[in-house]
Amino acid sequence: MRFLPFSPAKTGQPNVRRNKNKEQTIITMETIKNTEFEGERPLFASHDIRLDHVTIHAGESALKECSDVKANNCRFEGKYPFWHNDGFVVKNCLFTEGARAALWYSRGLEMSDTLVEAPKMFREMDGIRLKNVRIPNAQETLWMCRNVELHQVELEHADYLFLHSENIRINHYRQQGNYSFQYCKNVEIRNAVIDSKDAFWNTEDVTVYDSELTGEYLGWHSRRLRLVNCKISGTQPLCYAHDLVLENCTMADDADLAFEYSTVEATINSAVHSVKNPRSGHITALSYGEIILDEHIKAPADCVITTFNTDKIAE
Repeated sequence: MRFLPFSPAKTGQPNVRRNKNKEQTIITMETIKNTEFEGERPLFASHDIRLDHVTIHAGESALKECSDVKANNCRFEGKYPFWHNDGFVVKNCLFTEGARAALWYSRGLEMSDTLVEAPKMFREMDGIRLKNVRIPNAQETLWMCRNVELHQVELEHADYLFLHSENIRINHYRQQGNYSFQYCKNVEIRNAVIDSKDAFWNTEDVTVYDSELTGEYLGWHSRRLRLVNCKISGTQPLCYAHDLVLENCTMADDADLAFEYSTVEATINSAVHSVKNPRSGHITALSYGEIILDEHIKAPADCVITTFNTDKIAE
């Protein structure tokens, strides 16, 4: 098989840029079509290029230090293809397992209609938009990223997803994988199904709407975690939380020993298996299987626990 050198043909679709004086500069994008590359850095430091039905075979850093790249119907097999990039659009592409750690240290990614089989995607990036993307091998993905938007994204085997990331907006989302969203800040999630042990640990300012949250030890050590119209399942949820809010949520029968040492304001439209030693706040539910307030409770130890049909039943 013959691998062609970088010799793109010009296309008639220009980019328009403005310099610091707001003067327009028209940049003509160059197209590389029906071409294959291999080895190290075949397109290093390329700018204003369009890739159409291009295959990047085994090798490293195919598009390192590039800017304004558009890739459509491409296949990426080599490692580290997009590092230190500024502005790139990826559509209808495939990242095979060999394309591990594909997008790191970059800014301004838009990815859609793409299958990512490679692990360890997206590290230390600013400005990520994913739409209709599936990542079946998503462990250690989206670390230390900022300004992230996900829509219709599905991730599996996603252990340690979203570590130390911030400014995240997610809608219509499905995830399986443990230890997700740890140490994240400023997160909004809607219409999600999240199956994750130890999710949302040590987070700040996270709000989840209309979602299913499955997995033990949910939200420990979080600050200002807010759950609205969510279904919660898994043992010992929401312990050691500060300023926790639940609005119109339900809890499955396995969500026992909830709220230990948390400050909480909660309305729960279901029975609660058991509550243990909340520090302060108010909890209202349909009923409780057990309320545990023992000698180990921590000050101020004044949480008011009620049902919808009765006055205070525990404090």
